[in-house]
Order: sequence, then structure tokens, then C-alpha cells
Amino acid sequence: MINTNSRQNFLGPKSAAEFGGQQIGIIGLCGGGSHIAQQLAHIGFKHFLFCDFDHVEDTNLSRMIGSRPQDAEQEEKKTVVIRRMVIDINPSASVQLMESKWQDQAEQLRSCSVIFGCVDSLSARDELERFCRRFLIPYIDLGMDVHSGNQGFSISGQVVMSLPDHVCMRCLGILRDEELAKEHARYGAAGGRPQVVWPNGLLASAAVGQYMSLILPWSQDQAPSLLLEYDGNRQCIRESSKLSYLGEFECRHFPKGQGLGDPFYVTTA
Repeated sequence: MINTNSRQNFLGPKSAAEFGGQQIGIIGLCGGGSHIAQQLAHIGFKHFLFCDFDHVEDTNLSRMIGSRPQDAEQEEKKTVVIRRMVIDINPSASVQLMESKWQDQAEQLRSCSVIFGCVDSLSARDELERFCRRFLIPYIDLGMDVHSGNQGFSISGQVVMSLPDHVCMRCLGILRDEELAKEHARYGAAGGRPQVVWPNGLLASAAVGQYMSLILPWSQDQAPSLLLEYDGNRQCIRESSKLSYLGEFECRHFPKGQGLGDPFYVTTA
């Protein structure tokens, strides 16, 4: 019988066991989240926790992998659609569903090996990072936007890997108090929260690659980057120049060992 993982042998002899031992949390299942779920299922991950309280709409069909017109017609839950896709790819997968705001069932997320954040708002990113830092969970955040300018529209985005005892999204300038206060005006003139499938796919692939590099270091010189930046007009992803001047900068927003694992920790709504 052909080994379905034979083309992934370079990842190492323990890779299959690693895939089976990871609990993957994905918050937000439309654009980037649907791509991430699909890719991780193909790779061989078996344990997932999906969180999204919304249902499929017509506007989701252009970017939500696995969605169908009948899902929008029937107002199917996004969690149900992505679980169906994952099980079709990997019938042995185990998928838990959270069909409410993640803050309402945050306790379930504490068992995750990693959390991918594919959320729309800066405040949601802020809360997710705070939660993951509290419980020492690697957090990988995807973000993209479309802006208007004199030459038309531009697409940009980033993938942030927020790890315990490393710089956070505030250190990197992704989250700023003034931007959090103005976030409803940040989506430009391309329409409400514009998203398109190919930037979502590129950013999701980069995020999956970052996580694979974190758990399976198959090369001595491919440590994952804490910040990748995407130029959607030139179709390129590169490590951010911000990292070169941060150097050994120590995060002051989440001091080492401060308040970790607090069983009474509660996020704000």
C-alpha cells in the first residue's frame, strides 16, 4: 500500500506522530481559516478545534474554501462546512466545534497546541494574543487589507508568530492603542472589510509553513520568522525589516513569567 506521507519524508521520521499529537485551534473560518484547515488536513493533522459563530452567506463563497452555494442558501454554520471539508480529506480527523464567540468557551482553547487567528478586528487580535500569552500557547495571526490610493488599490498583509518570551504584536507595531480606537475606519474605500481568495491563500500557506518550521525543524537555517509581510501588488512575502532592529529586544508588554496560567483569567467581551 502506498504511504500517503511518502512525499513528506523530509520532515523527519517522527512527523506523523507529531501531527497526531497536535491540537490545532482556528479562530475564524472564512478567508484565511478555511485555507489553513484544508492544508493542515492534507498534511495529516488529526485534531482540530474550530471556532466561528457565523453562518455562510453569498459574499463568503468567493473566498471560503469548501463552501458551496447551497451552504449559503441553507445558512449553514461555517464550523460545520469546514468540518465537512476536513473529514472529506482525512476521515480519521477529530473536529470539535465552538459555534459561539471564543471568549464564551475560552476554557476549551487551553488544550490547543497552537491557535491560528483569522479574525477581522484589531481588538479581537489583541484579546487572542493576550489569552495565548497567558497560557503559553503559540499564536499565529493573519491579517490583510485593501487600501485605495492615487494609483488604484493596493493589497497588503502580514503573518505574525507570537511566542511566549518573544516580542508581541504591540512590539512589532501591529497593535497600537490609537489604531484600536480607530479600527472601524481602517478598511479603506474598497468596501466593508474587503477580502479576496488569493491573498488569503498566500498568507495561510505562509502561516502553515511557519508552524511546520516551529514544530519540525528539518533544516538548521529555517527557524520561523516572527513577522512576515505581504505585498499583494508585487505578489511577494518577505521577513519584515523591523526584526533587524528589534534584535534581542525584550517584550515589555508581557514580562517573562508574569501572571502565567492564572486559572481565574477572564478576557473582556
